[in-house]
Amino acid sequence: MTKIISRQYVGIQNVYDIGVVKDHNFVLSSGLVASNCFNKSHSTAYGYVTYQTAYLKANYPVEYMAALLTANSGDQDKVQRYIATCLSMNIQVEPPDINRSGVDFTPLKQSILFGLSAVRNVGQGAIEAILHARDEGGPFKSLADLCDRVDTRVVNRRALEALIHCGAWDRIEANRRQLMADLNLILEWAQSRAKDRASGQGNLFDFFGMTASNTPETSNDFEAAPKAPPVEDYPPPEKLKLEKELLGFYVSDHPLKEVARSAKVLAPINLGSLEHHADKSTVSAIVMLTEAKHVITKRGERMAILQIEDLTGKSEAVVFPKNYEAIKDYLEADMRLIVWGKVDRRDDQVQFIIEDAEPIETVKMVMVELAVQQASDIQEQHRLKTILLEQRSDEENAKIPVVAIVAAPNERQFVRLGSQFRVRDAGATVQALNQAGFQCRADTLLPTGKAS
Repeated sequence: MTKIISRQYVGIQNVYDIGVVKDHNFVLSSGLVASNCFNKSHSTAYGYVTYQTAYLKANYPVEYMAALLTANSGDQDKVQRYIATCLSMNIQVEPPDINRSGVDFTPLKQSILFGLSAVRNVGQGAIEAILHARDEGGPFKSLADLCDRVDTRVVNRRALEALIHCGAWDRIEANRRQLMADLNLILEWAQSRAKDRASGQGNLFDFFGMTASNTPETSNDFEAAPKAPPVEDYPPPEKLKLEKELLGFYVSDHPLKEVARSAKVLAPINLGSLEHHADKSTVSAIVMLTEAKHVITKRGERMAILQIEDLTGKSEAVVFPKNYEAIKDYLEADMRLIVWGKVDRRDDQVQFIIEDAEPIETVKMVMVELAVQQASDIQEQHRLKTILLEQRSDEENAKIPVVAIVAAPNERQFVRLGSQFRVRDAGATVQALNQAGFQCRADTLLPTGKAS
């Protein structure tokens, strides 16, 4: 059996369809037999489906991507990749919304809404109860309103906690910790009212809600629900962590989103395309560690097995003993790193072999401003290249990337210079380039004030 182990884009090529009158086996140069060659009718069907999907994506991008996310909702790797595709298409993927979300991903005008079925711990019965109550009584006004209108044995505490932590109530009450503090009181209140209704009795709150005509005013009974003392919301990192636990993804925000533009300049790859890189090729990426397992080898040496992710996907990564000691302090969950290493394929699985790493808070880069004429001048290119190679000194410690900013009349283009032009000391490089007449500065990956 022939197995495809890699793919590579080779540009536009002529394609020749195979059409024969009778069934026929084709013997390949390797001696293998290709017994299932596609005929013209088969390739025509594929071509037509390709045309249809391309048309839908071009003309109805929001609806197309919502359908794609729904169809692949059981595959987290694909969903994460498609969410990244949505962002690249300027389509925002919004967290679930208690008053707008349906069962599946819902296309809006310029965004896609997460479906309630994507929230862990919220079962089909709870979703049906919520949607039924919403259809009958209109949008929910508060958490107490929902608990008063649904059976809290079906939409139980676990489901309500999940809806709070995933952001489903954010448009009504953005303070998720406050909702969690209120939940116990509201559940007791709602369950007490449900028992009273079941027995045909009123309660104290109903009497306070009587109108002048002695008719119970039920439209705003939920306003009488008890509340906990005010509390501050969760810190953003904790809020995002809880959100990811329930959705499987960062949706309302992402710890790497603030460096997404810089990542495109500094790191040549993203994890969503890692499998397309050649085995043993040297790569770098800006990632977040989601899990770190420190182990001891049979020789008594320490190493680490990691789970990493970025905006486009996730991957397993390994740090072998020879590199472990130098970067072990960075190998903790939730750390945001720029990593350097190699692609490795073992047992049909692609791994990232990390050889070096640095927290993004400390990453520096050298920015060189070039006019278009200067960037296209061969002599200027040679001068720049010579200075950078002098600043490189030794390859092992030269990790600081150099980025050229080419200033055209109406735009500025960022060009990442190759890894052979990485330098060892940002300050010394800036000084040398400025002395040679280049406009140059050292910069950080994170915007000022966000290093924490």
